[in-house]
Amino acid sequence: MKDDNQENPKSSSKIVSGSIDIYAVQCVKCNKWRVIDMEEEYEEIRSKFTEEPYVCSKKPGISCHNPPDIDYDASRTWVIDKPDIPKTPEGFKRSLVLRKDFSKLDAYYISPSGRKMRTLAEVAAFLKANPELKGVSVDDFSFHCPKVVEDTIPEYAEKKMPTSGSASKKMKITKDGEKH
Repeated sequence: MKDDNQENPKSSSKIVSGSIDIYAVQCVKCNKWRVIDMEEEYEEIRSKFTEEPYVCSKKPGISCHNPPDIDYDASRTWVIDKPDIPKTPEGFKRSLVLRKDFSKLDAYYISPSGRKMRTLAEVAAFLKANPELKGVSVDDFSFHCPKVVEDTIPEYAEKKMPTSGSASKKMKITKDGEKH
């Protein structure tokens, strides 16, 4: 449901610290991808996806007869979110960061006061210490991360190579396919 542009990781319109640059949802009727303009709107759709599956007609002026907003291809790294992850509580920010080796994303929340939280235990402690945040529960947070779609990982990504010990070696694969 989300994708991460991969063309030039240094470019401001591309991956910036592994950030998500386009939110998209696939129509359950025609399987076309529709771009969702705002993260908040995307989270709303995702939070109710099982009970209210997305269809093209939910986007004003669009139907399944229109061409897709974006095509699924390897021109960008795609990540697929789980459905029904709760919408981020107001005042908090859910952040997803793509690892350098493109193996996965890491999720964390930033509180209204700027505190970064990486686990539900940290969220629970923060909520306990801030009782003024009425109506916000640990159940409103999810650290489930979207899955990176392997066939869209760029060739230049650092790949972790398993070794005989517990440590792993990194291998860089260049655009020409050469291993370093």
